[in-house]
Amino acid sequence: MWERGPVVSAPGKVILHGEHAVVHGKVALAVALDLRTFLRLRPRGQRGVCVRLPGVGVVRSWDAPSLQALRRGFAADFDESKAPSAEQLDTLKEFAGIAAGASAPEGLAILAFLYMYLAISAKHGEVPSVDILVWSELPTGAGLGSSAAYAVCLAAALLTVCGAISCPLKEGEPTARWTEEELALINHWAFQGERVIHGNPSGVDNAVGTWGGALRYQSGKITPLKRVPLLKILLTNTKVPRSTKVLVAGVKEKILKFPAIMNPVLDSIDAISQECQSVLEAMPANPSPEYYPVLEELFDINQHHLNVMGAGHPSLDRLCRVTASHGLHSKLTGAGGGGCGITLLRPDTSPLAVEAAKQDLCACGFECWETSIGAPGVTLHSSSSLSTQVLHALTES
Repeated sequence: MWERGPVVSAPGKVILHGEHAVVHGKVALAVALDLRTFLRLRPRGQRGVCVRLPGVGVVRSWDAPSLQALRRGFAADFDESKAPSAEQLDTLKEFAGIAAGASAPEGLAILAFLYMYLAISAKHGEVPSVDILVWSELPTGAGLGSSAAYAVCLAAALLTVCGAISCPLKEGEPTARWTEEELALINHWAFQGERVIHGNPSGVDNAVGTWGGALRYQSGKITPLKRVPLLKILLTNTKVPRSTKVLVAGVKEKILKFPAIMNPVLDSIDAISQECQSVLEAMPANPSPEYYPVLEELFDINQHHLNVMGAGHPSLDRLCRVTASHGLHSKLTGAGGGGCGITLLRPDTSPLAVEAAKQDLCACGFECWETSIGAPGVTLHSSSSLSTQVLHALTES
């Protein structure tokens, strides 16, 4: 099957509601974004592994004897139930020639690959000699789950080629997905990859990348929503850099300073998440246009709350004003302070209004995508089911 070049993909994610409040035990809703990361895996002539990540300018290859020697040392203290140890990561950094304190995306991507390759080999059997090429529609560092989509694709591909999970794509099918049990295994290893990259992730991003659709997250518990509609959105990157850590600390400080004022705001955001969940779960069985004004109002209310909490930014205010001038409703997604915003598009929104809004947003220096949320999770594709752009990107230059 792999000789014919099927491709694995996984979606990014956006937080629909519950940013910041989730840190304080409230409900957050995360949804799969239909901007995807794609991984093409092919057998390799020479014994060993080659990884190409053109998005971050990485081409690295290692021969089989070097990897086997590394794995012997690695497997001695390997425990899949624990986070990767500092010693293991130091060993991998030394092997890959990555500086001890390096945190550049390309170094972390290589580190995550090596860890997952060795750990999956140690637990599930030999990974054959392969050539891996990864390309993504997702911008990195924008809070859209790009690292998790990468880790999910790697986990699915490596587990499939070593035989730990099935290859579900049958002859003549455009796409296929794995069983629930297999998805749980993919998610487990993707979470380990995320731990390499982020240290102490929540597990939400890799779960969205694995299962797709929408997830409810509260106090460490992740629950996939049963059925959710595919909603059209505009995703806008203000390109204003921000520190999630600093923003989270600022919100916490405000809650400690004004508990009687801020705790009701957190409760209100919690209620917004739960109301939105009810609407999303009702929509597939009864696709009434009446739901869209409710979703739009929830966007507006939550955006005001996030401003009250200190997560806003002039660039996000501008985004909301620009889209409102075209009759559209927006909110920030993620940590705020810049970063990205999402704009809901009703099924009956005029394409001219969408185009005009996109032009105005781009004129602000923002980057804009027309896409959807509620997309499917990790998927195996036949080459014939892929767009020309994806095929072109996955063809070596």
